Amino acid sequence: MIYFDNSATSLIKPPGVADAVAYAINNFGNAGRSFYDSALFATREIYNTRIEIAKLIGLDDPLRVAFTSSATESLNLVIGGLVKKSDHVITTITEHNSVLRPLYLKECDLSFINCDNSGNLLIDTFEKLLKPNTKFLICVHGSNVTGNITDATKLHDMCKAHGVTMILDISQTFGSVAVNLNMSDIYCFTGHKSLFGPQGTGGVIVNGKYDFNIVKTGGAGVNSFDAFQSKDMPDIFESGTLNSHSIYGLQKGVRFVNETGVSAIHTREMRLLKVFYDSVKKLDKLDRIKIYGDFSTGNSDISSSSVNSQNRLPIISLNIAGLTSSELAERLWVNYGIATRAGSHCAPLLHKQFDTVDLGMVRFSFSYFNTEDEIKRGISAIDNILKSMES
Repeated sequence: MIYFDNSATSLIKPPGVADAVAYAINNFGNAGRSFYDSALFATREIYNTRIEIAKLIGLDDPLRVAFTSSATESLNLVIGGLVKKSDHVITTITEHNSVLRPLYLKECDLSFINCDNSGNLLIDTFEKLLKPNTKFLICVHGSNVTGNITDATKLHDMCKAHGVTMILDISQTFGSVAVNLNMSDIYCFTGHKSLFGPQGTGGVIVNGKYDFNIVKTGGAGVNSFDAFQSKDMPDIFESGTLNSHSIYGLQKGVRFVNETGVSAIHTREMRLLKVFYDSVKKLDKLDRIKIYGDFSTGNSDISSSSVNSQNRLPIISLNIAGLTSSELAERLWVNYGIATRAGSHCAPLLHKQFDTVDLGMVRFSFSYFNTEDEIKRGISAIDNILKSMES
């Protein structure tokens, strides 16, 4: 199998991730619940995972990192814990349903930042959307459809100027491109994509003090006689037994990112992207391939001088005229053993913008662990599919 579905989940993990999970299953007790060795070891390694994540984003206090089961749970908890029906919230048409659906449930007043024909957010329109009761901006850092990356720092500066709290979904970017504390107030992340951790891991990073309402509660291992759970980080999001087995595996994935360096990871991914993009464009002599996203700023021509550009992810979503996205993805898998993602990618508003609701798109998403040989085999498969449609 050639695996080009890393935006859904990274399949190839660094050495030690699977071993860590197996070790934890056989050796971890319940973290934070007692003082015997197995429980203490679990507690210590969960804290060490917080340290690795804090290091990656530049956070001084690891206890500002709370663990959840996924970015979806993180976003639900943060939106559920902060947003009120009376609030005005600004979001974007590039959002995943893990942002949109929790906001719809709140029945709050919503405004959307639109995008251009390449999927770039029109962030300069943010201030025009502001209202007296605007409390939050909630947006994705990197699109899981186009691979475009938003200038989160610029948006955060505008939010600070107007007293708006910014919540950033870094599911696709954390571990693949630089993410720092100047980009947002609150960050929601997943562990199983660019952090190379196991599925069932994610979290919330809170840079500051916020008065969250309790939306998830139960045993926390401390203050058991209090009627209500602590609203301090990380307790506010961590009721119940943590997934310590997978969190230990996540630690090894994040440590790999920290030791390898985000810049080195991004450089390799951009080189793979360049080979694929340039080759596909050369194949398309009859203008049958439609590529979505912005490849105009140092990406369609990713030279050695621009290979470290931070303005996109290693994602190419495309369609071939005459095939639905499902038909193309099926041919790639059945005939060539190439795994991609077809459909709507849980981003309905962006597909409406691109008029691909019925067609969908086929997404190729690359990882540090893909090879140039795999990229070339993917290009050869597309070439063969194009030729078969000519006969």
